[in-house]
Amino acid sequence: MTLGFILDPAWFLFAIPGLIIGFIASTRLRSTYARYLRVPAMSGLTGAQAAREILDRAGMADMPIREVRGQLSDHYDPLRKQLCLSSDNYHGRSLAALGVAAHEAGHALQHQHAYAPLNFRMAIVPLANIATSLSGILIMLGFFIASTAGKTMMIAGIALFGCYTLFQLVTLPVEYDASRRAKLMLVKHGLISRQEETGVSRVLNAAALTYVAAMVAAVLQLLYFLSLFNRRD
Repeated sequence: MTLGFILDPAWFLFAIPGLIIGFIASTRLRSTYARYLRVPAMSGLTGAQAAREILDRAGMADMPIREVRGQLSDHYDPLRKQLCLSSDNYHGRSLAALGVAAHEAGHALQHQHAYAPLNFRMAIVPLANIATSLSGILIMLGFFIASTAGKTMMIAGIALFGCYTLFQLVTLPVEYDASRRAKLMLVKHGLISRQEETGVSRVLNAAALTYVAAMVAAVLQLLYFLSLFNRRD
């Protein structure tokens, strides 16, 4: 976010709710994750072993599972077709580790089954990346350029940020579906018990809330840009 927007008092009206929701979501995720990181899974499996079991049973025995640095840096790489798990979840034998690892395996299952929202999200990733770096610049410059060219710049910037907002919106069904698949596979393959499903659900639900917060922040930011465009005239 550029300094010009931050100096605009109206910006705070749109930004603060998103910031608050984001803080709450992040705090809840870290506290829930830390809680269940201390609860060992009855199976004794590590996150990597649980993910390997899910992938193997789905016919993806050749998909690699890599250990990566950072906390909660876990992700599925659709381009390289590999799972990347943080050290805590790769080696950990907790309910949190199994839940997060299975969630990432859920994304691999989505890719295997050509899950439409995932394919759509993958298709707009390049545009969303461009939007995050270019939309704000176009909108700010367009706001201060008193000509048709300035108005066109603002429209282009808002359209770009709209693509980013769309990316955040489509992320929600992708993440919730991956968690649904994760819990289903963990129970189905006997990797966790029915009693342990509650703990896994709490971890995954807390993680999903961060995506909700990101979506809300993006929508509010888009509304701010639209209000800025109206004020230009």
